[in-house]
Amino acid sequence: MDKILEAVVMSSYPNNVKQGLVRRVIEAAKQPMDSEQCWSMLELSTKLYLTGDTKYKREIGKEVLEVYGHYHPEEFEEFFNVRFLLSLLQEGYGPLGKRSHYVLDYIQLGLQFVLESPSANSIFSLLRIEVLRKVCERPSPKQCAKICKLLTQHPQCIPTGKHQLLFCQQLIRCIGQFQCVSEGEEEIMEFLEQVNKVSGLLQRIWRTQTSAILPSLKELFTIISSTEEQEAPSNALASVVQFVPLELMDGVIRNLTNDDSITDVQMMMAIGRMIDWVSWPLGKNIDKWIIALLKGLAAVKKFSILIEVTLSKIEKVFSKLLYPIVREGALSVLQYMLLSFQHSHEAFHLLLPHIPRLVASLKKEDSNSATSSLEQLAELIHCMFFRFSGFPDLYEPVLEAVKALPIPNEDRIKHLLGQNAWTSQKNELASFYPRLASKSETGKIGLINLGNTCYMNSIIQSLFMASDFRHSVLNLTEGNSQPLMTKLQWLFAFLEHSQRPAISPESFLSASWPPWFTPGAQQDCSEYLKYLLDRLHEEEKTGKRIYQKLKESSLMSQAVEHHYLNKTLIEKMFGGKMMTKIRCLKCLNVSSREEAFTDLSLAFPPSDRNVRGSTSILPVEEIGPQFIEPPENAGQLMGSPWIQRKAPMASDHAAPSVSVETLGFQEAGEAANPIRDNDVGVDAAKDPLSTFGEQACAPKDSRSVPDLINYFLSPERLTAENKYHCEKCASLQDAEKVAELTEGPHYLILTLLRFSFDPRTMKRKKILDNVSIPVVLKLPILVAPEETEEVCQHGKDGSVPGSGFMTVVYDLCSVVVHSGISSESGHYYCYSRECTDTGPHGQPRDGMPKPASDKQLDFEIQWYLFNDTRVSFSSFESVSNVTSFFPKDTAYVLFYRQRPGRQSCLLHEALAEAGRLHGEPSLHKDLMEAISKDNILFLQEQEKEARNRAAYISALPKSPLWWRDLDRDKDDDSSSGGCSPAAGGGGSGSFHGLVF
Repeated sequence: MDKILEAVVMSSYPNNVKQGLVRRVIEAAKQPMDSEQCWSMLELSTKLYLTGDTKYKREIGKEVLEVYGHYHPEEFEEFFNVRFLLSLLQEGYGPLGKRSHYVLDYIQLGLQFVLESPSANSIFSLLRIEVLRKVCERPSPKQCAKICKLLTQHPQCIPTGKHQLLFCQQLIRCIGQFQCVSEGEEEIMEFLEQVNKVSGLLQRIWRTQTSAILPSLKELFTIISSTEEQEAPSNALASVVQFVPLELMDGVIRNLTNDDSITDVQMMMAIGRMIDWVSWPLGKNIDKWIIALLKGLAAVKKFSILIEVTLSKIEKVFSKLLYPIVREGALSVLQYMLLSFQHSHEAFHLLLPHIPRLVASLKKEDSNSATSSLEQLAELIHCMFFRFSGFPDLYEPVLEAVKALPIPNEDRIKHLLGQNAWTSQKNELASFYPRLASKSETGKIGLINLGNTCYMNSIIQSLFMASDFRHSVLNLTEGNSQPLMTKLQWLFAFLEHSQRPAISPESFLSASWPPWFTPGAQQDCSEYLKYLLDRLHEEEKTGKRIYQKLKESSLMSQAVEHHYLNKTLIEKMFGGKMMTKIRCLKCLNVSSREEAFTDLSLAFPPSDRNVRGSTSILPVEEIGPQFIEPPENAGQLMGSPWIQRKAPMASDHAAPSVSVETLGFQEAGEAANPIRDNDVGVDAAKDPLSTFGEQACAPKDSRSVPDLINYFLSPERLTAENKYHCEKCASLQDAEKVAELTEGPHYLILTLLRFSFDPRTMKRKKILDNVSIPVVLKLPILVAPEETEEVCQHGKDGSVPGSGFMTVVYDLCSVVVHSGISSESGHYYCYSRECTDTGPHGQPRDGMPKPASDKQLDFEIQWYLFNDTRVSFSSFESVSNVTSFFPKDTAYVLFYRQRPGRQSCLLHEALAEAGRLHGEPSLHKDLMEAISKDNILFLQEQEKEARNRAAYISALPKSPLWWRDLDRDKDDDSSSGGCSPAAGGGGSGSFHGLVF
């Protein structure tokens, strides 16, 4: 009968004809048959099953085997013996070099017919040994899956005792070497199914033998933590972790993170490879294990590992949000990585270029998964905006991308940040930032935040960018008996000459610390600035005078020279004078008092008060960046301030006011005529400079700096409880109080009083009103009659005969921005530029102004953004628009520099003379040596860090192709399906790129 069957199978008849003949043979096999005939048929069916070159032949062999196993059990048991199986497993079947791949399938098929036979136990014992041997030989995924299928169906063959533990460990090692070499989706799905069969067997063993779990996990960790040069273990290992009971998580993580035998390099390798598992599409709870290990490392303060791994892996994790099948787990890991990385903006900033594209892709997908992920991503982004404010130029594209998505409230943001921080002790992370490899491309140097010290950093950078002040400080001689000024000199010198990307101001902080400030808490930068300038002033005033590098001109009169020599550096640079006058409204007697100031604190007028329409006697002007020509009409200036104070009669015309006027931009050659607020922007679109002109002028529904100055200078009525005691009347009388500027400082500091005390909440609240900032400001200064006459003779500074005021022009040079809603919290950063005179003496000596084309336009002067350690290029456009994009980021302290004019000519000429004589400030020997030594030390530190870092992360799992996920989404809009970036499916290429 075997000859007949073989002839039929090997014949060239059609399969349907063959099938009829085979059916007859099989039916005949169900009848009683002698042993020899059975053996012949079993041998033939075994040959067909194991070596058949077509699926049809293997199916015939299988069918015959099943019939003989069922109808001739004794003969089948005798044939299917231990020796035969051992030969099959160890030697294979078929010609040498063409061994059959179906041995395990054959054994699984035959086992079902010998389960009750006396030889069953012998067969099980043999298989328990042989499957362990097979697994140790590292079979292919397909063969390994067959072993696991056999053992799943016949658990009696699973190794027992110590062999079972070894079997689990070796099975995990097999999984670690699994690789899918095909990119076809069908082959990939088959590979995933094979991996599931293998990990499913492990789950079955662990359920019945929980003692095997921890040794198995130890073997898994050994594989993923290996630093030897070899091929990276397969992401298929993720399929193993999903079956570990979550109740074991705490103990497993605690043992790992407290195991002293595990080096940092091994731990970093392991967590890096685990993070790669987020791309495994069929795993469950993988994100929970990754996050648990990250938290465990934070608990034992392994911050260096967390930093390295986060920065090297976060972009790859982010890219997986494109794929719906792994999106949920990837988003969980991304959320923890970002929310926990709170000591530096580095991790978040790595993602900034990719966020807009991902958001666009998720919006296009339009699925429940994409919508949910978009909302969570937006919440995460706003948390990062809150934590790392001060980067408006970088954040603007991201803010635009997520502007239509919900914004979390501040309590929610604080909850998320507080819940996920690595540590509540910020000083524990102090040594880990900044991580800057080289100085900023701007050439400027940042300042390290020492724990909520951004208020000080912003002020120091603003003072440093005040070039006249900086040069004066750097020119101080050694031994000037001014310890705080000396520390400032050293800090400025390092900011000027250090090779470090950022330096620590710790020494200066401890020396300039106001005693009432709370360590580690956010402070008011304006309060710190006032305290610092006062300390520096008093230090010099009390006799610890600095060496005078800026000698006044010998042409000065003795009185003027005495006046300047008696001024401290702070008075010369920041000191101004203001006359406060009070007039009794009964007797019209005027009392006056002059006082010095270093800054003007500008309050916000009540919302119902129209400052622009008020009749202020000293209206301020804001002008566009053009050369300031002397006014020709006397109507701009006024003699007596009190004429304006009187309320005009109904029949009278209102007296013309001297406003702090707003000038727009003109084409070269046009007269610099005032443009009132209601005239701004009429034909601005025709002018390429019109953008800046609009920025320099406030919209009608917002405030501007001139508005606030006009309010500051406007008359105040003293009445009711605030009546004034008139000495002439000898009684309390209604009065009017007015402030007039009598001497403009070289650097004008304006503080916008944004913080006020709210008696209802017992907290200081912040005024978030947007205030437009003019790049150039014209300020009226009251002058004495004899000074007015002298000015008129020279035709300078916008003063005319009979006028009581002269115009002083200021250029904006720094803006300190506060980000937040309270003075006790938030963040400070600053925009700065260096304003210098256009010529040696600013304006020509002959009084004739240069044409506008000869002066560099103000907006062309480079702006910089200083945000602690980070320094970047910026623009006046960014300064002007920051509050529009980020409502909590508002200008707080402004620095203006006075342009050369009659009032300031002595100081300007002295500065110019010092510049010609000395060039760049020359530092004294000790300071130069200290900087030189520190620069050498920094280079040595860089070399050492480079060596350590190379050794530390050389074996870190690399993810060189992660960005292709994002690039693919950008270039291929036609993909569809379950695994593609868009909703649904996708080609096999995208799926292969996802998993492997």
